[in-house]
Amino acid sequence: MELVIVISILIAVVSVFVSCLTIRRVKRQISEMTDALADIKNGNGNRRILSAANELVAPIAYEINEIVVSYESKLSTFHQTEETNRQLMTSLSHDVRTPLTTLIGYLDAAHKGIVSGKDRDDYIETARRKAHDLKEYIDVLFNWFKLNSNEFAIELQTVEAAELTRDILIDWIPIFEDKQIAYNIDIPEKPFRVRLDTDGYMRILNNLIQNVISHSRADKIEIALTKKNHNMEITVTDNGIGIEKEDLEHIFERLYKCDKGRSEKGSGLGLSIVHQLVEKMNGTITAESTQGNGTTFILLFPLVG
Repeated sequence: MELVIVISILIAVVSVFVSCLTIRRVKRQISEMTDALADIKNGNGNRRILSAANELVAPIAYEINEIVVSYESKLSTFHQTEETNRQLMTSLSHDVRTPLTTLIGYLDAAHKGIVSGKDRDDYIETARRKAHDLKEYIDVLFNWFKLNSNEFAIELQTVEAAELTRDILIDWIPIFEDKQIAYNIDIPEKPFRVRLDTDGYMRILNNLIQNVISHSRADKIEIALTKKNHNMEITVTDNGIGIEKEDLEHIFERLYKCDKGRSEKGSGLGLSIVHQLVEKMNGTITAESTQGNGTTFILLFPLVG
């Protein structure tokens, strides 16, 4: 009987001792977690709470670490968006104000009779071109804002892409002829069934062609549609001044302008819009260019069936 009592007392003492050790270890871990959280609160987003898998507080530590990682990711995205918007406002200030000031200057000169006869006609024509460039710039900005808003949604549907492409390009033929740009359009008669957003696809082609006209100084453009493996491939090729190698890897970035020798017009958003739209339609776009020998944009979209 006495032996049983002694064993019970020993068990109780050991249990109390183990409990004290556990409580002390948990208190130490909680203290470490508190210090880590304070460090994170003060801006150290790289701080993590360390805990062995068998520790009592391990699930809490892992959960807090996941929350911190998620918060840092969202904060990084916010800062990137903030920087993009700042750059965009700077670009707006220059790229809208400058042509608008010039436009007003030409119209004022014509209206006030500072110029007359042929000079007045030339001023009005220059003002018309400036207004057209400004509208084009604002259209690109509108498309970019719309594309990056929560309201924008891609509506993919299976379409006959060869016919759709022909319908889009036919509107460009008078523009090619007016600007004396030789063109070669090669679209086969056989159907190409692809899942596309028709408005987005039209915007892709229009932006690529406008990019050739506005920036490449080309006098020839070739647009071809073919089948490549299980994809529809579209190439837009010009014989313009090309793009420098160091610029080529950045051309789809927002607000990037590679204007060394190229036209200074443009928002730096057109190709970024193209890239985003292509990705939203499960496609890919790449560019190949040799300075002095032109540029080719290559688009791939998965075929249906």
